[in-house]
Amino acid sequence: MTERFDCFYCRENLQGKKYAKKDEKPVCVRCFDKLCANTCAECRKPIGADAKELTHKNRHWHEGCFRCAKCYKPLANEPFAAKDDGKIMCGKCGDRDGSPRCQGCYKVITPGVSKNVEYKHKVWHEECFICFECKQPIRSQSFLTKGDEMYCTGCHEKKFAKHCARCKEAITSGGITYQDQPWHSECFVCNTCKKPLAGARFTAHEDQFYCVNCYKADVAKKCSGCQNPITGFASGTYVVNYEDKTWHEYCFNCKKCSLSMAHKRFVINGNDIYCPDCAKKL
Repeated sequence: MTERFDCFYCRENLQGKKYAKKDEKPVCVRCFDKLCANTCAECRKPIGADAKELTHKNRHWHEGCFRCAKCYKPLANEPFAAKDDGKIMCGKCGDRDGSPRCQGCYKVITPGVSKNVEYKHKVWHEECFICFECKQPIRSQSFLTKGDEMYCTGCHEKKFAKHCARCKEAITSGGITYQDQPWHSECFVCNTCKKPLAGARFTAHEDQFYCVNCYKADVAKKCSGCQNPITGFASGTYVVNYEDKTWHEYCFNCKKCSLSMAHKRFVINGNDIYCPDCAKKL
């Protein structure tokens, strides 16, 4: 006696009939379509026993429904990409859809096809990453920014950098300011000994700068009384000028009685100073 071969659900005899299997159990076509068929992820209709089914990551499609979501190209026998949102795309459309767009020309940057430059989470074609001023590609060179604009170092220096009052070259870093003028630290030096003056005591004379020692030795007038330089570096230092001579105020005294003649009438006799009373006794 022949053993019966029945549908697992309706018990219909399947001998000589078309059937499908579900979990290794025989199922007639009618029961399969009604109870076991997967739903197509695209058209949302059952995928019957007579249809060719494609499966990817627990999702199912009719063969004819498995196509690119962008260009509708059939993908049953083609490479494809599955996006996070569930869309299936051909390789070409997948690259375009998932690739960033150039901030210069706004076209897609295709990985592996064109070189690109990334800066602050944005991306450009290498040829689109250009200096705002000269419009030349920056490529792998150094660059500086001003707001949202990029500049090559040369254009940034010309447009924005301060220029040294002495050498007139751009100050790219550091530098000092004196009387509202910018200087390179290496240019702000003593006119005589070339010692750097940044952070040191100095004085200016006829648009030149001098350290204390060089000013005393080479520039400062000599007191006609003590013959020492009159520098003005000490606090409370006053001078007295008369004709072509200069004195420290504390040296401007009567030669005979040593009385201070500052702000008083005095008499000059040769190189000496006298008060009016002493001058009468000469």
